[in-house]
Amino acid sequence: MSEDKKVTPVSAIGEFGLIERLTSGFEKVNASTLKGVGDDAAVIDNKGKLTVVSTDLLVEGIHFDLVYTPLKHLGYKSVVVNLSDIYAMNAQPKQITVSLAISSRFTVEALDELYEGIKLACKNYKVDLIGGDTTSSLKGLVISVTAIGEADEDELVYRNGAKEGDLICVTGDLGGAYLGLQVLEREKRIYLEHPDIQPEMEDADYMIGRQLKPEARKDVIAFFKEAGLKPTSMMDLSDGLSSDIIHICKQSGVGCQINESEVPINEESYHLALKFNMDPITCALNGGEDYELLFTIEPEDETKLGADENFSIIGQITKKEEGTVLITKSNNRHPLKAQGWKHFE
Repeated sequence: MSEDKKVTPVSAIGEFGLIERLTSGFEKVNASTLKGVGDDAAVIDNKGKLTVVSTDLLVEGIHFDLVYTPLKHLGYKSVVVNLSDIYAMNAQPKQITVSLAISSRFTVEALDELYEGIKLACKNYKVDLIGGDTTSSLKGLVISVTAIGEADEDELVYRNGAKEGDLICVTGDLGGAYLGLQVLEREKRIYLEHPDIQPEMEDADYMIGRQLKPEARKDVIAFFKEAGLKPTSMMDLSDGLSSDIIHICKQSGVGCQINESEVPINEESYHLALKFNMDPITCALNGGEDYELLFTIEPEDETKLGADENFSIIGQITKKEEGTVLITKSNNRHPLKAQGWKHFE
């Protein structure tokens, strides 16, 4: 931030002044939001629909690094990763709450920038900010977002519904966010050692975008409704394909086989992985943070997917006794292992 630009310590306006400043520009867009920010609690009327709630905690130094993460991008991503969980239930997000723990190094203007991203996500996904909390932190920034959605009972999709013979599908492409993180971490190391060297990220725009500004797949949920397609199980890909398909298999009491040749990898991601001396399929299986949707469907529903390039059929659900297996391009079989993001290591 330039020296001539005004900076305001949070202590100058206090907690309530900060809340009013950060949330005053948010407009209500959902009829179910009866009362938002400004009272002891929010009031929501879902008129008989089921309420779906998901919360994510993002901690500086664990989930994000402000050396290369713009605050506006961070605000946007903080909302999107929560909305992705709601879409993964085949539900529609309607409201969010945002809570912050901030250290004294964050000015009011810095938090304005964070909330610009939050506001943009609310606008793009048509959700209402209805509350939250702020407190002090001895070190760094902590963001907690709770997303609230709704759906009819017969619309909801859980992780435990996969059955033997079901087809395993994913949206989009995988591994890009992980590779974007590798680029950013590389450039951070170079910058810390040689601050005068300009970063080299020209060939990695797509992957960096996947890491810093992911999008939740609201379009896919709309497609399901229009096509009359209800997955048998579903979750979003946050920890990596290997870890997440194993979650579905464990909760459904089944096994699976994934075909390496069918796992979608963006061409730019593929070449960047090779440049980093990484196996592209390893990045796709274990990278995480793609926020695509992993779901299973009954075989007879395959035609409902049509020729839409958003979807890839990557395998099939098998008997539990057959385990979770990766079939390589050379037709070898290897056990799938949960090697994605581990939260307490």
